[in-house]
Amino acid sequence: MQKRINFLGIVIVFSFSIVLIRLFYLIVMNGEYYEEKLSDMTYNVVLGDSTPRGRIYDRNMNLLVDNRSVPVIYYNNVLNSDRLEEIEYAYNIIKYIDVDYSDLTVDDIKDFLIDRDNNSLDYKITEEEWKLLDSRKLTSKDIYNLKVERITDKEIESLNDDDLMVAYIYSLMKKGYYYEDKIIKSENITDKEIAYISENYDHLGGFNVKYKWERVYLYGDTFRSMLGNISSISKEDKNYYLNNGYNLNDIVGSSYLEKQYEDILKGKKAKYEIVNKKLKLVEDGKRGNDIVLTIDINLQQQVEKILEEELINAKSYGATNYYDHAFVVIQEPNTGEILAMSGKQIIKKGGKYEAYDYTQNIATDTMTVGSVVKGASMSVGYQSGAIKIGEYMYDDCIKIYSKPKKCSWKKLGRINDLDALAYSSNIFQFKTAFKVANFKYSYNKKFEVDESVFNTYRKMFNDYGLGVKTEIDLPLETVGTIGKDTSSDLLLNYTIGQYDTYTILQLSQYITTIASNGNRIKPHLLKEYYEDGKKIEIEPVILNRVGLDEKYLKRIQKGFRGVMSYGLGKNYMGSVDTPAGKTGTSQSFMDTNRDGVIDTATLTNTFVGYAPYENPKMTIAVVSPNIVYLDAYKTSRSYANKRIARRISEKFFKIS
Repeated sequence: MQKRINFLGIVIVFSFSIVLIRLFYLIVMNGEYYEEKLSDMTYNVVLGDSTPRGRIYDRNMNLLVDNRSVPVIYYNNVLNSDRLEEIEYAYNIIKYIDVDYSDLTVDDIKDFLIDRDNNSLDYKITEEEWKLLDSRKLTSKDIYNLKVERITDKEIESLNDDDLMVAYIYSLMKKGYYYEDKIIKSENITDKEIAYISENYDHLGGFNVKYKWERVYLYGDTFRSMLGNISSISKEDKNYYLNNGYNLNDIVGSSYLEKQYEDILKGKKAKYEIVNKKLKLVEDGKRGNDIVLTIDINLQQQVEKILEEELINAKSYGATNYYDHAFVVIQEPNTGEILAMSGKQIIKKGGKYEAYDYTQNIATDTMTVGSVVKGASMSVGYQSGAIKIGEYMYDDCIKIYSKPKKCSWKKLGRINDLDALAYSSNIFQFKTAFKVANFKYSYNKKFEVDESVFNTYRKMFNDYGLGVKTEIDLPLETVGTIGKDTSSDLLLNYTIGQYDTYTILQLSQYITTIASNGNRIKPHLLKEYYEDGKKIEIEPVILNRVGLDEKYLKRIQKGFRGVMSYGLGKNYMGSVDTPAGKTGTSQSFMDTNRDGVIDTATLTNTFVGYAPYENPKMTIAVVSPNIVYLDAYKTSRSYANKRIARRISEKFFKIS
């Protein structure tokens, strides 16, 4: 027995020795390491209120978007207060503030009644149900839900206005985490309300006044839609923002540039550590970074003004029943910077036309654009060897088997490649397409085309930016409609811009690619931004070079110069020095009475150009969809698209 006792003693001493050695190792040798681990595991950090967003400037440092502080009344949970005390606080505060409770729901009212009158509602639970609770076959949550279900309409209707206002305020007080400020009132706050709460906040049980930030637009509606909006986080975006450190009550960029550059514009919130249910400042908040746009706001104002005037003026011409909007984009050809972009729509109200911003559709509305694409079509002919520089063809109508006769706008006779662009010959493009497809044309001969010929054309068009995304720095952009049918007649239509559809942004990139000697440059609206006082400039991005020998590109540029000097585009840019460009007219179809049936054919006018010819400073694209309906085209037409292009081009060089 004694030996056993001695052995047990040795084991106990040895075990305690191991424990002591381990404790010494943990506490003395590695104490700091484990203290840091414990601190990391228990460190609870929250973020403060949103800080002001970054300002937005135009290219000349004119301030476009600023911030201003506005008061809000909020509630922050009082330590150790229960629900009845919070309801009492709410009844007290309504003596001094007026709150719109129109958003109060029936569920909010029921939750309020349960929390206010919980014990007095015990009669709604049967004796059997109480027994089930005691036997743990029902939970307290089940009992709560049964009470909610059994609150009658009569009980709800018995509440007066004060009760309903308190119910609404109480629903706001319960939202979010306990340490967060809950916004009770953010609009129409009176000076009297602010003064009372500010003077008596320590007696109001957690209600106080603070200031939040909202956007101010110094140029009113000018470029307003593209600047974008800010709003609370939507349900669709909730997970994204939560995963990136936002709170659900944060205000974020919700559209266009505000959304596109949220990461730059958003402020940095103050950081707090929760210590004994109190907040301790760890890191100060910081205002968001400023951004500078490529837009010239003075030019933008003039563009918008001219668009409005010409759209309304066009209504004095016949056959403009369906002409109600137009688009303009101006770019700097060597950088891709957008200097101005606008869309305007007019609507008749009270007997007169009023103009509305339509710029938000500039990256999404697509249309058939007509002959402006003939520079790309000629490129296919040159590069494939189908045509040569200086080559002549005879412009007369053609006819392929089972298809209607096709002609240019008039019979142009014998013309070369430059005149084909200057006078916009359709026949020159058709005969070039025949050669690209290795087809020997004769009157009424059957023309079959392989899909690879379409692919050849589309590859070249894509190189210019037609039929692909421009990659502009906006959240939304449409590619356009790419036709699936590859019949021979549609190939001919394709070469003159009467098949696939494009956006005006794609047209702008197309003419900018020509003006910049074959570089397809990414268009962009952000010029630079500032981070910690350091200016960060946005460098031009060349997406690709056109797959075309330089001599052919020079020939197309020369043809575009001919368009403006003696061809169909003469005076489209007015008194501007040595312009180059291309006009276009395309046929479109509309469902005018919205019955699902296409019933009216219309014409769309387009124009793309640049100037000066040798050293371009700007490119311009103008589109006027449905400018006239086809039946009246020969007797009545509007030249609005030409006037828009001329006035804006002249204005650009006057103010630049």
